[in-house]
Amino acid sequence: MERLSSLTIWERNTSVLPISAALVGIFLLSRIGKFMSGLRAVSYIPGLRIPFQPLALPGALIPTSWWNPGLLFPWMWRYNFYKKYQNENVSVVPFIFGVPVIYTSNLDVARQVSAGGHKSSFIKPESASRVLLLWGMNLVAAEGEMWRKHRRIMGPAFSNRLQVLSSTIPVKFINDGIYRYELVWQQTLNTYREMLVGEQWDDKESVEVSSIQALTFKLALLVIGKCGFGFNFDWSAPPKGPDGSMSVQESLRIVADANLLSTVVPKWVLKLPFKPIQEVRQAHEQLAEFMQLQVMERKEEIKSQSGPERTDAFTLLVKANESESGKLRLDDQELIGNVFVMLFAGHGEAPLNLLEILSESDLCCEQILDVVGYDRDPVFDDYSSLNIILSIFYEALRMFPAGHVLIREATEDTVLTIPNPPGEDGSTTLPVPKGVQVVVDMIGVQYNPRYFDEPEKFKPSRWYDLRSDSEAFSALVLVRPRACIGRKFATTEAVCFLTMLLRDWREQWRDRVLDARVVITLGVADVPVKFTRRRRV
Repeated sequence: MERLSSLTIWERNTSVLPISAALVGIFLLSRIGKFMSGLRAVSYIPGLRIPFQPLALPGALIPTSWWNPGLLFPWMWRYNFYKKYQNENVSVVPFIFGVPVIYTSNLDVARQVSAGGHKSSFIKPESASRVLLLWGMNLVAAEGEMWRKHRRIMGPAFSNRLQVLSSTIPVKFINDGIYRYELVWQQTLNTYREMLVGEQWDDKESVEVSSIQALTFKLALLVIGKCGFGFNFDWSAPPKGPDGSMSVQESLRIVADANLLSTVVPKWVLKLPFKPIQEVRQAHEQLAEFMQLQVMERKEEIKSQSGPERTDAFTLLVKANESESGKLRLDDQELIGNVFVMLFAGHGEAPLNLLEILSESDLCCEQILDVVGYDRDPVFDDYSSLNIILSIFYEALRMFPAGHVLIREATEDTVLTIPNPPGEDGSTTLPVPKGVQVVVDMIGVQYNPRYFDEPEKFKPSRWYDLRSDSEAFSALVLVRPRACIGRKFATTEAVCFLTMLLRDWREQWRDRVLDARVVITLGVADVPVKFTRRRRV
């Protein structure tokens, strides 16, 4: 009986083997077919032949290695990737999972795929915007007519009249009206002083900072919160109130840090009873409720015209929206989506650039003393005279581009015009079938010797007196017409903060090797810095 039973089990196992082998064979044949189809789709352009697409799961979660490029390969291989293939356009063809992709470091190709408009053959795929859509449709995620609709509403929010009515702003600024970005400058000065007191730097000769990014992230968040939205943020505000509730300021910090996690993981994960996850969920819920109330409050003030006029970016956004009608008006969720994009873009911009800038602190300080001196605070009228600081800021932004990839997908069979290598006139054409993705590698663009001489070197002088319509400047500020709407906000804040910091303090790095990380945008990994107070000479 036992022998019969054993024989039956053996027979069952042997009968399963052909089925398993057949299934494996079918899978392998399907992957071979997929791979060959992918090669045809990219016209057999040389490049990577890998299991998974780098920008999709699971490839994006696996660290960069020889067999899996991962999310950070454009940064980690920035010096040699395009040189290896002797081409500014490199294909990535996955044979297990993911669509075929063409990575480009050419600005002309970038313009062709990102121009937008109803005649464009390329769109931003929904998968590329998922991290930006957590709070609602917004300017950055929108395409085509939807983008123009959002841009129409968002434009006034960053107009030259940007200001905020706050008890921390001198009365003369309120009465006279602030044009351009004087208020951003003034609030940055105030926030810098708050930082000195809150971090207890004001009475010390030297301070050690374990992660300079923590300070610059916080500064960026507070300045855009004050100037952009009229929020009464304070550097020393505790993360929780007397009743144990989380502050709005702390909620924004947690949401910004966990935004990528909240987008990638299944929703049920956020319901798990672990304290860090519970904090993320609480922050999301509190911010959602707070922003809904803020939209309602702004709408009511605009309709009733009660109280003093507020002209922060958030109110201007709501006011511009209320002046529209019908299909041109954004709904509340779209307004909130744009608010969070502005907050998180501002939250990530400043820290990106400070670390490289610190390496040129003595050069900056020399100009600061010539323009401002020791005996007064810098004013917005000094902005244009502090060109070395601005140039160093631009060069740092070039080396650590925040928006490091632009992903577009062909909606129909189309053709790209590919410029010949530098020194050769003319161009060639590249067929792009429907469904193929083209990734504009902004790291590749900004390390491309076609646009930047010795791109691996930190050379601020390349930006001295450079025209804003130059090819190099176009490469820096992304591709027209979708240039950064808040660029002047970011540069104003950066120049003011750096003027104060570098006049007062000299940096000493423990480790000058900078590396990158990705949260929502590309950023700099944690770096410890020691600051020593400068002495007047």
